[in-house]
Amino acid sequence: MAWDFETDPEYQKALDWADEFVRSEIEPLDLAFPHQQFTPLDDNRRKVIDPLKEEVRRRGLWATHLGPELGGQGHGQLKLALLNEVLGRSQWAPIIFGCQAPDTGNAEILAHYGTDQQKQRYLRPLLDGELFSCYSMTEPHAGADPTLFTTQAVRGGDDWVINGWKFFSSNARTASFLIVMVVTNPEVSAYQGMSMFLVPTDTPGVKIVRNFGLHGEREGEGSHALIHYDNVRVPSEALLGGEGQAFVIAQTRLGGGRIHHAMRTIGLSRTALDMMCERALSRETQGAKLSDKQFVQGYIADSYAQLLQFRLMVLYTAWEIDKYNDYKKVRKDIAAVKVVMPTVLHDIAWRAMQVHGALGVTDDVPFMGMVTGAAVMGLADGPTEVHKATVAKQVLRDYQPSNDIWPTEWIPRKREAAQEKFAEYLEHEVGNL
Repeated sequence: MAWDFETDPEYQKALDWADEFVRSEIEPLDLAFPHQQFTPLDDNRRKVIDPLKEEVRRRGLWATHLGPELGGQGHGQLKLALLNEVLGRSQWAPIIFGCQAPDTGNAEILAHYGTDQQKQRYLRPLLDGELFSCYSMTEPHAGADPTLFTTQAVRGGDDWVINGWKFFSSNARTASFLIVMVVTNPEVSAYQGMSMFLVPTDTPGVKIVRNFGLHGEREGEGSHALIHYDNVRVPSEALLGGEGQAFVIAQTRLGGGRIHHAMRTIGLSRTALDMMCERALSRETQGAKLSDKQFVQGYIADSYAQLLQFRLMVLYTAWEIDKYNDYKKVRKDIAAVKVVMPTVLHDIAWRAMQVHGALGVTDDVPFMGMVTGAAVMGLADGPTEVHKATVAKQVLRDYQPSNDIWPTEWIPRKREAAQEKFAEYLEHEVGNL
């Protein structure tokens, strides 16, 4: 039997070190430098951040899922999942360990589809954590439906000229370059007529019209951009992959992004469960601790069961990605993980918030941010409803319709077949009555 639910002892030591390192050295960054993890380092913050990154590199945990040729360890997605459970507790931790969204997904497609020149200009500094990137795909009128995209690139001499609007382009305000998905051939299907371009954010015509904030963020802190590409001229060398290859590239980019979000969500959900349990054991009401109240016990049991199921689902999917090295083969399970993820985070955070009472809805504890984050996870990298449809279609491929008026499992017919199969024994039974 090949089944095994234990982590390699050596890697477990690395995870134990990471757990303590994140708790003591990185989680304080979330409070000292809030919302600055995607802001290029100034001289002051560099004195704090660079030594932490160097220690991670020394421990062999920097960008572990990438191959050695890209500066990683080649550990793959399963080990990344186990590490991301730890990193998911902190906003800064993925940055310190070189596996932050959206840069991990963007680095992956640059590694797969980028030219040597593109890798040198964008991928290497991205992996070194010296700059940040933005995946500029969705549009105001179309959301994530590529068949409705209208942002277009047309030939202009030896260059391409991009015109159109993109919405919710995360981290554009601090990114050094954008990966823009546009229509290059409107005469064919969107799945064959779209391309991707690498566009430096300081290119003339790239206009960030507004940065949208999430619920609870102060005015001006938003990081999800509405961008107007107004006659943005880029050279032909800016094309990522081949012309018309955007949809294929996007599946690589989004597949990795979705599973990485899920990995980090495990850690965030565990934090909410840990806080719920501590609170239940610490507070009393009506003569008994909260942990003795059946309602609270139900919250804890339901949360533990949800988290355990979700974690096993994520680890299995990560294992599949490593095994097949083909996101298409794992598409169904990645979509299923994406469907489950926001509900798990929302439910556990909401119960923890309830157990904390009035304190639970304040900004002294993180639960409302988690609830908002769950809503974002239900939309980021494709809405939940789209992924449910994907799962259903993929599942149905393994089935055939019944050619009979009755279902295959119709009991009267199966009973008749069973009686015929065991007729001689049944006659013997009857004769002995």
